[in-house]
Amino acid sequence: MKEQETKEEPILNDVDPRIQPNDILDITITSLSAESNVMFNSGIIQVGGAGNSSGASAKPVGYQVDRNGYVLIPVLGKVHLGGLTKEEAKEHLTSVLGKYARDPIVDMRYMNFKITVIGEVNNPSTFTVPHERINVLEALGLAGDLTPYGKRENVLIVREQDGKRITSRIDLNSKDVLNSPYFYLQQNDVIYVEPDRVKAVQVSPGRSNLQFGISVGLALLSVVTILVSQVF
Repeated sequence: MKEQETKEEPILNDVDPRIQPNDILDITITSLSAESNVMFNSGIIQVGGAGNSSGASAKPVGYQVDRNGYVLIPVLGKVHLGGLTKEEAKEHLTSVLGKYARDPIVDMRYMNFKITVIGEVNNPSTFTVPHERINVLEALGLAGDLTPYGKRENVLIVREQDGKRITSRIDLNSKDVLNSPYFYLQQNDVIYVEPDRVKAVQVSPGRSNLQFGISVGLALLSVVTILVSQVF
């Protein structure tokens, strides 16, 4: 782009995440019945309890999706949500709840939507994303951006989807990255920034010390040679 130039283009690669096994969902169900609200919002996963040496009391923290895509909800039993977007899952639950509660309203969010950034970044880590929408540039920003030795033209994305592990490389120096299906991240995506090996070797402390030692050794050898030649 030229300086002070503005361009507009439609976003075609923003795809809503789909619920996957091991996702933890915060599901809140409300209706016109107070009894139904208590009954449907008891939660599934418990933290603490008898086995907790800290003495913390147990409390519900969410519904975990099992390996087959089901969540276990009180009264309803197992409900299949795997493969659905959050909005589709809310609509499906609302339809199922219509048999048990009057005018139910379902609110849902991911509790463990996370991405991992490793390699040549300043702050490699796993980050939990509260709003379930993040792109590669934002993820790298959370990780403190690439170091000067990260390969911007060859960033690896690792994604697990539908029982498969998918790997793809993107070029941050190309505007085509904005239209890549991997520009917007899915839950549990891993971003790996490969180091520029030539630059990494150049700044390696061990190599620098070795080069310094060789330089000093050659200088001392030169001095000794001169002194010996003067004596003889």
